[in-house]
This record gives sequence, C-alpha cells and structure tokens, in this order.
Amino acid sequence: MPEQQQWTITATEQPPEWFIQAVKQHTPASSGLYAAQLLWQRGIKDRQQLTAFINYKTYQPASPFEFGQEMHLAIARLQQAYNTKEKIAIWGDFDADGITATSVLWDGLGQFFAQNTQLVYYIPNRLKESHGLNNQGIDNLAKQGCKLIVTCDTGSTNVEEIIYAKQLGIDVIVTDHHTLPAERPLVAAIINPRYFPKEHQLFNLSGVAVAYKLVEALYQSLPNVAKYPLEDLLDLVAVGLIADLVQLSGDCRYLAQMGIQRLQEDFKQPAAARRRPGVGRLLELCQKSGDRPTDISFGLGPRINAVSRIQGDASFCVELLTSRDVKRCNELAEVTELANARRKSLQKDVQAQVAQKLTQLDLSTTSVIVLEDAQWPAGVLGLVAGQIAQETGRPTILLSTEGAGEQGSSTSLRDAARTATLSDQGAGEQGSNSSSVPLCPSAPLLARGSARSVNSVDLYQLVKEQAHLLHRFGGHPFAAGLSLLVENIPLFTAAINQQLRQSLGSTTLTPTVQADLTVTVADLGKELFLELKLLEPCGMGNPVPKLLIQNCWFENSWHRNQQDWQGKKVQYIKAEFDIRDDSSRSAFPGLWWGHYKDELPIGRCDCIAELDYNTFKKRYEIRLIAVRSSANSALNTQHSPLILDLRNQEHSVTQHSALIIEDCPTNWDDLRMWLRRCLAIGRSTSGLDNQQQLAIAWSKPKHQPPNQIWLTLVGIAKYLSRTNQLVTRGQLLEKIGISDQTLLVGIKALKYLGFTVQRQDRSLQITWNPNDSVENLADEAVARFLAAVREEQFQQQYFAEVPLSTIVAIASYDSK
Repeated sequence: MPEQQQWTITATEQPPEWFIQAVKQHTPASSGLYAAQLLWQRGIKDRQQLTAFINYKTYQPASPFEFGQEMHLAIARLQQAYNTKEKIAIWGDFDADGITATSVLWDGLGQFFAQNTQLVYYIPNRLKESHGLNNQGIDNLAKQGCKLIVTCDTGSTNVEEIIYAKQLGIDVIVTDHHTLPAERPLVAAIINPRYFPKEHQLFNLSGVAVAYKLVEALYQSLPNVAKYPLEDLLDLVAVGLIADLVQLSGDCRYLAQMGIQRLQEDFKQPAAARRRPGVGRLLELCQKSGDRPTDISFGLGPRINAVSRIQGDASFCVELLTSRDVKRCNELAEVTELANARRKSLQKDVQAQVAQKLTQLDLSTTSVIVLEDAQWPAGVLGLVAGQIAQETGRPTILLSTEGAGEQGSSTSLRDAARTATLSDQGAGEQGSNSSSVPLCPSAPLLARGSARSVNSVDLYQLVKEQAHLLHRFGGHPFAAGLSLLVENIPLFTAAINQQLRQSLGSTTLTPTVQADLTVTVADLGKELFLELKLLEPCGMGNPVPKLLIQNCWFENSWHRNQQDWQGKKVQYIKAEFDIRDDSSRSAFPGLWWGHYKDELPIGRCDCIAELDYNTFKKRYEIRLIAVRSSANSALNTQHSPLILDLRNQEHSVTQHSALIIEDCPTNWDDLRMWLRRCLAIGRSTSGLDNQQQLAIAWSKPKHQPPNQIWLTLVGIAKYLSRTNQLVTRGQLLEKIGISDQTLLVGIKALKYLGFTVQRQDRSLQITWNPNDSVENLADEAVARFLAAVREEQFQQQYFAEVPLSTIVAIASYDSK
C-alpha cells in the first residue's frame, strides 16, 4: 500500500567550538556534539537561549496579566461571582487538552467555589455533539441556576450561542487557543493567545495552559483563599500541552518542564499518598513512570482521548484526574485502559479496510485520498487518516455514512459512525473554527468524517473551498472534520483533487521521512540517550530526534498482539528485534509498533529510529520509524549462501569454515534466522564475491514420548517449588528438550494444576498450591501441551529428512 518513501537528512551546520563546550557542561558523560548539533539546527545559538532552553529555573515566565484588559475583565467577573456566591459552569471539551483544561479549572476554581454546588462542569459527547457551546447544553445549565460559563479549549467563535446564553442571563468567559472570530463576541472576557503576535512567549499556549493562566491570575487576585498551591496543577498542564501537540516553546516549554517534574514526583509516592491516584494508576497500566514526555504522548494522552472515541461521554475523565479516592480512581483508570485497548483494535480493523480500498485507487492520478464506508466508527477515523497520509504523502479524508437525525448509541460500531468527528488527538479541529449549513427537514443520508494533511498542504483551506458541497466543516491547516451529503461525495472528491493538482503544478506528492542525525549501533545507549534528553520535552518545532542507522541488519525478531490490563489480546501488533551493524559486536534491542516481524528486511538495510528508555523493561531501545534495504545490501544481489548438508554425519567443526547448525529446527523461521546471519557474515567479512557457507549438521532427533516429557516438567516444577530454587528458561529447555514456544504452552498447563510461575529478573520462580488447581480445565491444557510436543517432534522429523533442494529453494527465495 505505502509508496516508496523519500528519505532526507537534515542539513548539518557545525556549531562553533564555544557552543559545543557550553552544551557539554550539561552532558558530562559524553561529548555533547550530537545535542549541540541539534540545538544549533533548531535555532538555539547563544548562551542565554541555551540556558533558558535547558534549565527551566532560569526562564522568566510571562505574567497572566500579559493578556491585558481581557484578563482583568475575567478576574473581575469571577470576583463578582465569588462575592455574590453565583453558580458557575465549566464548559470543556472531550480531547486530552480539553479534559485536562476542565480538570485544571475544576481543581483551580474549586479553591474558590464549592465543587458540585457552586461549581459544575459540562463536556460534550463526542459521538452525539460537536465541539463548542450548544443551545441545548446552555438550556440545561440555565435550569441548574448557572449565571456564568467559563469555557476551556473552545468557544471563541460560538458567537450565536454566546448571545443565546446572554438572553438567558448567563455571562460567558471564553478561554481558548483556537481561531479568533472576525469580531469580539458578546462575552464577559475572552482569553485567547491568538491575539498576541506569533513571536510572543504565550502565543502557542494550548487550552489547558490558557486555563492555568486564568487560575494563576485568580490566585494572585485573591491570595489568601486557596488551600492548595497553584503548582499542584502543573502536572495536568503538562499532560494537556504534550498530548495536544502544540509547539513547546516559550511558556509552553516552561510549563511542560515544570509539570513533568511534578508528575514524576507524585508517581514516586505510594499509591495511597498520591495527589492524583488516577494519573498514577493510568501510568502503571501503561507501564510508564511519568518522567518522560513520551509517557504522555504514548501513554496518558491516547488513553484519555480513547474514552470519547469509544464511549462518547468522557466526563468521568475529570474525576479520574482530580479525585483523591484511590478505589474510585482505580476503577475509572481500568475503564479508560479498556477503552484504549478497544480503540487500538478498532483502529487496526479500519486501517486494514482502508488499505484494501486503497488497492483500488491509482495513486499516480490521486492528489487527495477520499474514501468512505458505512460501518467505520467515527472515533478512530482521524487517527487512521493520519497514518494513511504519512504513508502515501497525500492528504487523506475518511468518511462514514449515516442517516441524519437517527439517535446514536455509543456502544455499536455503526452508531459510533453517526456523528461528525471534528477533532482527533492533537488535531484541534474545533467547532470554534467551523461552518455549517442547516439540515434539510427530510434528514438526507450524510457522510461524516475526518481529514489529515501532510507535506505542508493547507487542508483547512482546501476543504473550505468546497464549502458549497458540505453540510459542516471545521479545523486547521493540518486537520479538519467535515460532513456532506453522500450523493455529493463523487463531486467533492473530483473537485478537491482538481483544486490541489492545480495548486501543486508540477510538484509531486511523495511520502517523506526526515532524519536528524546519522549514528551507528555502537552509538546507541545511555550516553546518547542522556545527551538527546536535553532537548526534551519535544513537540512541534522541536521534534523527537530521528536517527539514521545505515548498513545494519536485524536478528531475533518476533511479534505478538498487545494485551490489555486483564491479559486479553488486543488486535494491535508490535514487532521486537535486535539490531546490529559493523560498529559493534553487541546487538541493541528495538521495537516496531503496528508491524509484523516478516516486514523487517532480510540482510543489510538502513533504518530511521528514535532512541528511548523502556522504564518497564529497564533498558534502552530504539523505536523503528522507517526501514528499507540498503543499496549495497546482499539482499539486492542474486547470491545465496552455499549450503552444505552434513545431517546424520560425523563432522568436525574445525574441518569447515562454514557456519554450522547442529540443533534441529522446528520451523522455517528458525532456519531463516541462520540464513540471515550467514548473509550478514559473508557481507561483513568477505564481500559479495566470497560467500559464507552454511552447514546443516543436525542428526535425526531421539524423541521421548510426549507423556514422559509432561511428567518430567511436572516433576521439575514440584522440585523447584519444594526447594524454592530459581530456574532459567534456558535450563528448562535444555532439560526437557522442547522449544521455547512449546514450553510456554506447558507453563500454562502447570498453572491449571495449581502452580504459579513468576519472573525474578532473568529467572523463573515456581510455587505450587494444589488447592488452586482447576481440574476441569487442567485436562484440556495438558492435552494442548501434548499436542504441541507431538507437532514439534513431527517438524523435527521433517527437517531431519527434507531434501536439500527444498532448503536451497527456500534460501534462494528469501535472499532475493
């Protein structure tokens, strides 16, 4: 499906020596050259900039009253509400920025107004409502006696709804960071950093950061009221800032740095002592520790976003982030984790269906990809559209058809598609920058969905030009949401493609991936990680450094489905592997999200990756971004390793310079691993003219009966339980004479007999409690183990006798 990517490497400009030495002061364990190069490339070019960038303690944040008259008006209106004990409603949004912004106002304003009596909050349902204010919600708040609405992450262009609220006697304070209206709305105040010039240190604030600035101003204006310090809100600010993918510069970077520190400090506390037990439990479930920006961007952010994508109503997420009830927070965190697992499965399903539809498109004549399906769930369309846009290098619009006016349910896939999705993670496709046409009374069939851009194409402007064909749309240059009549889809597709083709001229759309640095496997590890960590937190304008590793190869690759916190498989794949090159004798671990091990090339290749630290496995690893075969790889030659057949023969290792396999394989993947190694050794030591020989030298195996192997495994387990000794997996495999995969089946069978198998570092600890046995399931589990042993023994028998010609044919095929 994906087109051939165009790889580019950022143009390098050697920083001056004084700058390298200044950076090195912050990286005493390494040269500091890589970090200096990146910082220089990204515009950090003097000592004052460098110090403020790296050490937040030297940065001078802006006063909240930089917002001028509007902030003064907002505080005056809040003080009036405080003095007259008016009821206030927070109107939030359903993405991570909106949820954290609501939580900041809930906790922050909650220091001045009694929660649940004087202060309430409202978050629209993603699957039933759009972003921003709506009259039905305003009516509901009016009935509750609310006299003031404070929006967060939304509301700037809800001009008519604000007038409607005013008619009901409700004032509105807007805090938002999205597109400004043509004229100031009829509000008590509007706090929006878009009023600043682009170079202002507050210009890039996200919704949660704007909400924080409002609370900061109230703390300063009523200094002796609040019970908890303002800084307690910073962890939530960091979550929203990083999850919303805003440019982390100026106050955004400062607030994110401060917030990550607070997040980590709270997570280190015992669960019962944490300020935010819900955040702590979420971090535990996603196996993060809260000390890295990636813990938010790959951990907390997607989970918070997943709730509205799957369930529609994300209101409970505010309770999850702010409650101090540990039991309640654990329950909510687990619901959130399951929603994220469901989101992954749906995303993978939709991605597979989109890939199938793409095969029917001629990408050479397609500038904008527009696809629709009646069953696609709206909550994940933006995520999949973003993936397709990156893979194809083309703006992508995915639509789900629906019957307008039908009542939706948040639990079914069809019903999940019955809503316009005007925003997805970090997209900011707000109703605050949207247009709509009234629905006709007959409620015609509509298609609703999400769009994502790539290659600097202004998607919002592109979609806006076709407004006459649309029912509703909203967004910004990188992302948009839209709805239109199903009958208009062909016309819309043709028009938007023609428009982009005309604007591009002779320019060709190509998927691109950019690397920042060229490194070797020997460079990977703690020193480089700590050096690159100077740039964190990363985001737009300061992306995570991407590393180009050339002429490398992969070993020990495997893949598996992800599991949710209950141990159930999620239809979402990741591959794990070791990477090698000629710079080091040691391999380095890595993973590739959403891919199978078979997608890794055999032989020499180039890859682009990010260096990370896995807090769960306590190891440094790379996260693969892109991979392709090297131009000079043995993969691109017609050579294959010369295979010697020494099976069932006496032989001497010193007799041959060949790579010798003495253990009989149980599947073709085992043999392919040796073939890859043979290709790699031949290329690295002898060149392409001289090939590394591979000798298959296993003997016909002498198998024990499967029942005897089972009894041996049970006997060992009882002995280890009785003596409290540890055992490695390798020791078990050697003693029993089975493969690792079959051993796992055996361990599962042991559990049904009352055995508990736990990891202790690199070893296993086995304990036995006969009372825990489940007899009705044990027989079935043992039968599965015996079947696995029989299958393995059959495969070994096969490989002991398979003709050499078959092995050579497989080797020749795999090396092409």
